Amino acid sequence: MESECQRARARNETRGSEDRGVLVDVAYEGTAFHGWAIQSHARTVEETVLGAVRAIDPRVRLVRGASRTDAGVHAEGQLAAFDTARDISARGWVLGLNQHLPDDVSVRAARSVPAGYSPRFAALSKRYRYRLLVDPVRDPHLRTHAWRLPDLDSALLEDESRAAIGTHDFAAFRCAGDARPTTVRTLTRVEVLRDESAREFSIVIEGNAFLYNMVRILVGTMVDVARSRLAPGAVARALASRNRRSAGTTAPAHGLVLERVEVELPSEAGDRWPP
Repeated sequence: MESECQRARARNETRGSEDRGVLVDVAYEGTAFHGWAIQSHARTVEETVLGAVRAIDPRVRLVRGASRTDAGVHAEGQLAAFDTARDISARGWVLGLNQHLPDDVSVRAARSVPAGYSPRFAALSKRYRYRLLVDPVRDPHLRTHAWRLPDLDSALLEDESRAAIGTHDFAAFRCAGDARPTTVRTLTRVEVLRDESAREFSIVIEGNAFLYNMVRILVGTMVDVARSRLAPGAVARALASRNRRSAGTTAPAHGLVLERVEVELPSEAGDRWPP
């Protein structure tokens, strides 16, 4: 015969799936994924994370991601939230989910949030890093994490980066499939960093929001100037024109990493584990 405790536990587990929310930090190596968002007949990060969540709570129907990264794009700080009736600690979710995830995805942290919380709509800023490898010979260790170029004028790269900082209409820096009516965005940081050997470069781009392929088109335009495929001032001209044809190439997806999403957390949010 069931005890009262067992019956109470059963009642708790059969309540609706919106009793509590969980916010997780997700990292992934994007090479083998067709992006974040679920697609039919394609392996995606969202579907993979949802599968791990449903292995613990089969009633969960969706996870709400902060950013829809493209196929091949990596992430160190993607955020995703879901609602569950299971009363599990943040530590329990981290350890439990990772038991059900493949090697190219990891839940790095978790915290409790109110049910229905969406990191996409709570996002304050996002930071991306695009990696460049300047080398006449391919490097197998960086083949899926950097765009290799035989040569590059770093001074021109830095000059182009300055034109993108601030609030602009970035209509020229979005792909044709992005139909959002508002294309004004604010970039607070566009910085070119390089290692001591000047072999590896990073372009760090941080802003309040981004259009589809905006970072990759911006980087591609900067690089086109730095390798003399476009005249200097191409970023400024493209911003003024609002025409995609004025900008440069779309940089390959595999050089891009979503590093961090800063969100506004509700006062009821629990402590992050690990801290």
